[in-house]
Amino acid sequence: MSTPTTFTLEVLRFDPTTDTEPYYQTYQVPYDEDWVVLDALTWVKDNLDSSLTFRWSCHMAVCGSCGMQVNGTPVLTCKAFLRDYVPATVKVEPLRNFPIERDLVVGLDGFIDRLEAIKPYIIRKDDKPIDEGAYVQLPKQLKRFKHHTLCINCLLCYSACPQMGLNPDFLGPAALALAHRYNLDSRDEGRRERQKVTGSAEGVWECTFVSACSEVCPKGVEPAGAIQEQKVQNSLDWFLDRLVPGRKAP
Repeated sequence: MSTPTTFTLEVLRFDPTTDTEPYYQTYQVPYDEDWVVLDALTWVKDNLDSSLTFRWSCHMAVCGSCGMQVNGTPVLTCKAFLRDYVPATVKVEPLRNFPIERDLVVGLDGFIDRLEAIKPYIIRKDDKPIDEGAYVQLPKQLKRFKHHTLCINCLLCYSACPQMGLNPDFLGPAALALAHRYNLDSRDEGRRERQKVTGSAEGVWECTFVSACSEVCPKGVEPAGAIQEQKVQNSLDWFLDRLVPGRKAP
């Protein structure tokens, strides 16, 4: 099969100041097998349509800004090579389960609220004086939660999660995985405090363990596994609280 010189890029467009509903627009774009989808979008913006709006920053799969739906799958467009799609039409849409602000840009306010709700920081009941030094953590203690720290907040997991589409109040994979990261931290004592949120009706129990979130995660954070581990811990706490009233727990 001969290498194509161009391909069709189909992009969802929506400007809330002028449009009543989203629509699709197609562009003929030069094909380069070393290009990624983000390069194609940038070429369109530079050469055909400067009004096309999308987010990106590092172009190195580190910042998480360029997450979009490509042919129905949430991906980082800086890692999605055109050679994996062309000669078929490449269809680009904003991430699902978020309000569209403009074109391929989605609103993040709801996600930020979720992050704040799970208190993503180390909580101590009694902080020791600074002059006593740092809290020592062994390598094996760091290993327990280190892979959960790799999240870049790209939100691909929210776009892939079927529960987010059914229940917009669900805390979601990334926020719950981050809560688990701090719960597993040997320096933290805030699990019970977070449990008021993560163990609520909008927390871990809404997850049906489809694992779509883990499948699309570009960093191997394994949010589905983190949520299931929290279910086990929450259940254990519930039983122990009834067997040993007044017990102390992290």
